[in-house]
Amino acid sequence: MNPSPQQPPAPLAVAVSPHLDDAAFSVGGLLARLVGEGWHVRVVTALTATVADPTGFALACQTDKGIGPDVDYMALRREEDLAAMASLGVEDVVHLLLPEAPHRGYASAAELFAGPRDDDGLVEELVPALAPHLAGAHLVLAPQALGSHVDHVLVGRAVLRLAEAGEPADAQRLWWRDSPYVIRDPAAASPLDLRGGADEQGGLGEQGVDVSSVLGRKVGACQAYASQLGFQFGGPEGCADAVSALAGSDAQRRGVVGGAAEVLLGTAPVPLA
Repeated sequence: MNPSPQQPPAPLAVAVSPHLDDAAFSVGGLLARLVGEGWHVRVVTALTATVADPTGFALACQTDKGIGPDVDYMALRREEDLAAMASLGVEDVVHLLLPEAPHRGYASAAELFAGPRDDDGLVEELVPALAPHLAGAHLVLAPQALGSHVDHVLVGRAVLRLAEAGEPADAQRLWWRDSPYVIRDPAAASPLDLRGGADEQGGLGEQGVDVSSVLGRKVGACQAYASQLGFQFGGPEGCADAVSALAGSDAQRRGVVGGAAEVLLGTAPVPLA
């Protein structure tokens, strides 16, 4: 799904998601709140390409979730993503047809967390593919790459490269805490220098967002990724429990009185009423 990257009349927020679930798991509440306050919200997912006849580790990444080799795994996940975004009220959904790491030469789970390969040209492909969809954005949301998954690291690098080039001009950038990785390791640190771009030099701090009014919608959106729930959370109920528990602990940590929060890094507060 690739709608024309035209600037809408409402203020534009663009979330850049590595995979088909990262934005919802990490900032689904913020996305729902922005929609509710009249923002035009666009979610661009970078790595959504179907690769015909996968083998080896790439094939195992679907069969270990109970999905047979005859199923177009990424087509299934794209449909899940559309349902999740609809739950959040996001109508502008962009799927960039670039391949996930197992289709770029990473041959084991360990390799996914061992740093980018020298021959991985994803950033060079992603920057020009992403730029038109960021044009005119007032707010850009992207991953901190907590957990150091190679796809998250490289997507973060691409957003930083555009920031350093001043694209999009005058945009506020906020960096989300990657879930579920931050659930597994609350003390995880970003491997990226998130100060890239003239408006991001120093002064980065945690920004808490009250998502108590939309937590149910976030949980519902996360549960739309049915193919991932068993692997990531042990099932739908485990997903609801984990997402709610993280929101509660983040609210407590940031002193958000509503009782449910998401936390991002940025130089200024999240632009919500």
